[in-house]
Amino acid sequence: MSRFTRREIIKTGAGLGAMAAFTSPFLRPGVARADAMMYTPEAGAELTLLRWKRFVQSEEDAFKKLVADFTAKTGCKVNVQNESLDDVQPKASVAANVGQGPDLVWGLYSLPFLFPDKCIDLTDLANALGKANGGWVKSAVKYGKSGDKWICIPACFNGNYINYRVDAVKKAGFSNGVPGDTAGFLELMKALKANKTPGGFALGHASGDGNAWVHWALWANGGFLVDENDKVAINSPETAKACEYVKALYETFIPGTAAWNDGSNNKAFLGNELWLTNNGISIYAAAQRDNMMDIANDMDHALWPTGPVGFPTEFHIAYPMLAFTYTKYPNACRAFIEYMMSPEAYGPWLTGAVGYLTQSLNAYDSLPVWTDDPKRTVFRDAAKRTLTAGYKGSVGEKAAAALADFIVLDMFANYATGHLDLKESIAQAEHQAKRIYR
Repeated sequence: MSRFTRREIIKTGAGLGAMAAFTSPFLRPGVARADAMMYTPEAGAELTLLRWKRFVQSEEDAFKKLVADFTAKTGCKVNVQNESLDDVQPKASVAANVGQGPDLVWGLYSLPFLFPDKCIDLTDLANALGKANGGWVKSAVKYGKSGDKWICIPACFNGNYINYRVDAVKKAGFSNGVPGDTAGFLELMKALKANKTPGGFALGHASGDGNAWVHWALWANGGFLVDENDKVAINSPETAKACEYVKALYETFIPGTAAWNDGSNNKAFLGNELWLTNNGISIYAAAQRDNMMDIANDMDHALWPTGPVGFPTEFHIAYPMLAFTYTKYPNACRAFIEYMMSPEAYGPWLTGAVGYLTQSLNAYDSLPVWTDDPKRTVFRDAAKRTLTAGYKGSVGEKAAAALADFIVLDMFANYATGHLDLKESIAQAEHQAKRIYR
């Protein structure tokens, strides 16, 4: 993501009052309490954690409190280093290669699969957390396990959904909101443009928003980059249909989306230039923070429409946490993750995130944060609804590389903008994918 993204400008205090008043309904004897933890930090342990910079200020505030509480309860200090999301992966890779650096890394998608043998075994912890807290969602298991071994703990997910202005959608003739099918959604986008209240999605190299919507479009139409055996399969009639659909959508977009980064749609939406886009909850949070109530009161969120495949094909960001094998304090690392995922810490933290982060453990589905403001509720099930990096294939290093190289996004952008014709756009994506999936 760019140095100035939608998330970098979010400084909302929304949810802090609720967080302070929150009493977890999941605290019960013997379940992941700080005074009954599986792991105890080694004597004199001090940890360094590398994480992405805050996207919502109240989430960072809640996380800082979580860290401070862990230190107070265990005596183990945790130094948190914040980097832009795009910088976490290269810094983690360097640390893995040289064998020194942060003890813990909190990255995205399938980062731990870039160096699975450099991650400490978290299997016992993962099993205990799942047993105590209603089990892991399916996508978390896929992102967490390499074979039979848990190499990371998928701490949470970031939901990416349709953000829209309610009044504009109604005036476009859709009184029931955003249609639930891709054909109806295209008609909505056409009507919004005709009413001079257009929508738009990023077709530039936007790591979050761009990757989210183009993979939705590809999968919704039955296309996929690789099959179950990691064999490149992007060159298909289904991919061609997806390209045509994206081009039709692009023709309804606000000008300039081919150059958008992850912050562009936020600025346009909050500037009353854009009436529908895809995003996390950060636009809504920013509107509330800045007292832009004309926008906050008039906006809502919707699920991604279902395409011809007949099932949801959403793609949300996973946030896994790993610990390196070179750490001097492996039990301290495990203890921190254990405490972070415990009811007394995890509930207030997610409450502070005001819907920006979604739980990976089922027991937290009933947190008040998901229902005290109905406009957040759609984000509650993001971890359960999402498909994973690689989709039909593995979530490993190759899937991570394909995302980082924007193979799918560039394919759609090349065709939608007329830079390449349909066959050339797909052929280029196929060639790039085969270089990774050898």
